[in-house]
Amino acid sequence: MNNLRIRRTALAVAAAALLPFSLAACSGSSDDTKAAAPTTAQDTATTEATPTEDAMTDDQPFGPACAGVPKDGAGSFDGMAKDPVATAASNNPALSTLVAAVKKAGLVDTLNNAQNITVFAPTNEAFAKIPKADLDKVLADKATLTKILTYHVVGQKLTPKQLESGSFETLQKGMVTTAGSGEAYKVNDTSNVVCGNVKTANANVYIVDTVLMPK
Repeated sequence: MNNLRIRRTALAVAAAALLPFSLAACSGSSDDTKAAAPTTAQDTATTEATPTEDAMTDDQPFGPACAGVPKDGAGSFDGMAKDPVATAASNNPALSTLVAAVKKAGLVDTLNNAQNITVFAPTNEAFAKIPKADLDKVLADKATLTKILTYHVVGQKLTPKQLESGSFETLQKGMVTTAGSGEAYKVNDTSNVVCGNVKTANANVYIVDTVLMPK
């Protein structure tokens, strides 16, 4: 009996001695996990969120007419970005009159082969503002048509920031002026940008609601 009591006492003492160490180990492991988890999540959020969002919002097309651009296919923003500018415009239904004029003037290859240009592209409605007799006369006169169309082209890629207050030489050798901010810009104080910052393989395109006339 005495031996049995001695053994039980020894086991109880040993258990009591080991218990604090076990609790401390469990507590330390739990605390470490809790402390590490928020830091890891915060670091991940910090490194992944903001730069990507900024990069996406700075370089997108803008303007009310952008809603009419096809969502997919060759005439969509992604599709136009893969083709040179004359080809890209031919896939956009809103620019069919401009494309016909470019073909009549023999400027398709000139525009497609140019590098780093900006095109102010009048919509079909923009051409419709011109009396039909006058428009037919211009379309039949290749020299005049070429002069008007090349006046819509600047020999550098213009960003929206540059349009805020700018004056740029065109391929026709005349000057166009731009003004505005945010998503509202005018060209020559008469033509509104209705869908801007559209990318093609070789150009930035600003779709406008009025045909520009050389000064």
